[in-house]
Amino acid sequence: MPSNSKIKFDRSQALKAAMMVFWKKGYGGASLSDLTEAMGINKPSMYATFGNKEVLFVKATEHYVESVDLVHRQQLLAVESDLPTRLKAYLSSVISGQCCENTPKGCYISLCVSEAEGECIPQTAVAKIKEVSQFAYQALVDVFTHDEEAKQRNLHVDAQLHARFLITFLSGTAAMARAGTGQEALLPLVTQAMKGIGL
Repeated sequence: MPSNSKIKFDRSQALKAAMMVFWKKGYGGASLSDLTEAMGINKPSMYATFGNKEVLFVKATEHYVESVDLVHRQQLLAVESDLPTRLKAYLSSVISGQCCENTPKGCYISLCVSEAEGECIPQTAVAKIKEVSQFAYQALVDVFTHDEEAKQRNLHVDAQLHARFLITFLSGTAAMARAGTGQEALLPLVTQAMKGIGL
């Protein structure tokens, strides 16, 4: 009988595979056949392990947050660096991820948020994607509001505006990356975005 660690590893790998399918095709475009083929399991095993497609999407989205999105946001918390360095590292990390050759282009969250507005995603899945879509925005608001250097630069005054501007910027780079624009063209825009909030 396989060990518990092996079961957890296989489950994690299956979730990663499902995440990749949803990232590339969205909820509506990802068929059960696409998902089970990528995950290396049959449909009965998928239902037994993860539940239905809606539950799988929720779990895959949580996997994206923990394995991809959180890694980017941790750049904001590198307190040994000054604020401009941290912010540039965060924005650059996100854009590099959007253009990565090893994952679908663009942003999983941006893609699924747009799809959710078309009312073709079940309500539980919509609630999850809308919940996680606020994580990056709130992280930026928190930095601009509470970071001492941000306060010294008066970024706390319009913290929500600055955060919304940068999230809008990253949504734009995600769309451009998905359309084929590479990071060599997108990364230089980070400097312009930072100038847009006074850094």
